[in-house]
Amino acid sequence: MSSPSASLAVWVSSWLAGVSAPDDVIDAMFEWAPMHLIGAADEQTAQATGLGWPSPRADGIAGLLTTVRTHLARGASADTDPAIELLLPGPGSVENLPPKSDFSWAAIAAGEAVAVGHVGSRGLGLVPVVEGPDVLRWTVYPVDIPDHYIRDFSLGEAEYAMRDAVRSAAEALGSMQALPTRKELGDPRTRIMSAIADAARHRYPAETSERVLRVLESADRVAAILAVARHSSPTEAPTASAAAAREDLVRPLWSSVRSARLSAVASSIEESVPRR
Repeated sequence: MSSPSASLAVWVSSWLAGVSAPDDVIDAMFEWAPMHLIGAADEQTAQATGLGWPSPRADGIAGLLTTVRTHLARGASADTDPAIELLLPGPGSVENLPPKSDFSWAAIAAGEAVAVGHVGSRGLGLVPVVEGPDVLRWTVYPVDIPDHYIRDFSLGEAEYAMRDAVRSAAEALGSMQALPTRKELGDPRTRIMSAIADAARHRYPAETSERVLRVLESADRVAAILAVARHSSPTEAPTASAAAAREDLVRPLWSSVRSARLSAVASSIEESVPRR
């Protein structure tokens, strides 16, 4: 699992579907931090949700689950399922974020967020930030839930893209290692396997399909290779043209990783929703 937001999105979806227990969600999120602080983004949100503001409370993931369930119950309808969406904004990739909102600024700064609510209504935007050693702070923002979210890939396209990206990332690592580096960081293969193992320690719900797991594991592998390649290359490229070439090489690969993760998590969430 690549981020606290990705973990929260798939586990909350499984919990709302009645497949996972609250303790399952709490145990999965404990891997990210033993302590989770929960707070509202502003006074109005605090009044609407009962969360702490301006200081968060150490309510843990159990408190966040209570907030999510209470909010969803208010807008419950026999015709709609709750919408849960992982968001991974980055430079040039801010689709699905409401323009010029506090939630959007916070999500961009964190590089991740989760939106929860009913389609076409006011929902909750959940943004995690590392507060200190072993502490993760979740801030809850109001956010409008759109009729649909834009996605770059279908799950099948993501699976294909990741197969190609694994090869391209390995080639990128090879080309960057051909450049002189200023410090020795250890064997790249060992560092890649360590990064992959770190991602693998985060569990997925039992009902997650093999195809979704393949895509997410491939995305973690590509991300690990790219991270090692970046740190194995010189801290400063020999020339401006070399720096531009290096960026052109890795940018589309990082974009593919991001799109694949979004697609796989969205598919996992859709699969967990009971058929009517």
